Amino acid sequence: MRLPDLAELAVRNLRESLLRNSLTTIGISVGVASLVAMLSLGIGLQQLASRRLMKSGLFDTVVVTSRRDLRSFNREEERTGPAPGESRILDEPTRREIEHLPNVLEAYPDIRFITELRYEDKPHITTVAALPASAKSNDAFEAVQGHFFSSDMAPEAILQKTFAEELLGRTPKPGLDETNVAELAAPLLGKELTMRYAQREVSQSTAATTALGSVAVPGNESLGGAAYSVVSREQKLTIVGVADLDPESMRGPTRARVFLPLKLAESLHVMQPTDLREVSRAATDQPVYSSITVRVNNPAQIRAIEDAIKKMGLNTFSILDATRSLQQFFAVLDLFLGIFGSLALAVASIGIVNTLVMAILERRREIGIMKAIGASDGDVKKLFFAEAGAMGILGGIVGVALGWAIGQVINLGTNVYLKRQSLPPEHFWSVPWWLVGAAILFAFIVSLAAGLYPAGRAARLDPVQALRYE
Repeated sequence: MRLPDLAELAVRNLRESLLRNSLTTIGISVGVASLVAMLSLGIGLQQLASRRLMKSGLFDTVVVTSRRDLRSFNREEERTGPAPGESRILDEPTRREIEHLPNVLEAYPDIRFITELRYEDKPHITTVAALPASAKSNDAFEAVQGHFFSSDMAPEAILQKTFAEELLGRTPKPGLDETNVAELAAPLLGKELTMRYAQREVSQSTAATTALGSVAVPGNESLGGAAYSVVSREQKLTIVGVADLDPESMRGPTRARVFLPLKLAESLHVMQPTDLREVSRAATDQPVYSSITVRVNNPAQIRAIEDAIKKMGLNTFSILDATRSLQQFFAVLDLFLGIFGSLALAVASIGIVNTLVMAILERRREIGIMKAIGASDGDVKKLFFAEAGAMGILGGIVGVALGWAIGQVINLGTNVYLKRQSLPPEHFWSVPWWLVGAAILFAFIVSLAAGLYPAGRAARLDPVQALRYE
């Protein structure tokens, strides 16, 4: 039987029982819509997570930590690498060695501390972080109101918008789009802040006494009984900018509310938590860092640079590591969503079997005539497969459209709710073209599988018995 004749006969047979075949096709559509809606939710959530990671601006960076602080990002590294007590210290020589690795643009320490800043004689406790000059090209500081630091040693500060609101005595608003950063910056630019901080100062006497106290290094003859003192200091800072940073997406050096030039922060010798863990190093005036941020030429080179740093006995973490974990999580999530979404399609396939079995009973005489005039068992099977496939393709197309519509409605309703909660809108659903094609193809395959039994039963009919049926 030729393909055009087969298609014409299949369409004619589907039209004869229009209501029953339409209901079966609707069942397939509902199943496909359920599958598309479930998978599009998983894909949309994955894209949402990727967008949040992209906003961090750290896709070309690697964060390096020492195994001595017992805060490794990768527990597998702790089990396979050297013991924490025998691992390398993250000090200035180590930083310079990392900076000289191939394809490394820069390696700078993460200087961050909680301190008091006074504005108009009012104290404010907040987190201060140091920024390198390269941060000027970061997306987070492109739209800064005012300007970036004039030099690496300039006594200047850039404020995050919520801290600017605090200085002005305003209540921070939860809606990100409601804060007018230009209005916040206008009364603050050029004003002075007084930062009070604890400075680490080397002393040659174990009995050193300061405003805050001193820490001796016992049993270290090579240092000659050296100790370091903790002294209270003040630093005047001029406000030169206010940044419109998103607190929920801030990562790395931008996860603070006040920013200083990196070289200035290094010259202040602010007391760091690592100074308490590495007392002997602190007493020699050699800074010990909690972490180092490494910027690379190209994100594709991150894996090689991570491997080189790990060979030095250090731990590494990058956004690419996080995305690999996310991909594993979303792969499992999509699998479960696909399984649950396919249940409705499996139920719809039972409807296809029922429809085609009823068609055999109604068309026994027609099948008998076809076989009597020379139609083979294969031709009869092809006819029923064509009818099942037609219902599957039509149901798949309608189901994809229905699933897309369901996603848009739910996404719209979710954003209405978020707006009422003063939260920014998000896009949780995504229906890529590959999902559209895969859903229609899956519906077609399921329909053909459902047509196996009816097609085989119709092909086995005895033409003599079929013609005597009526």
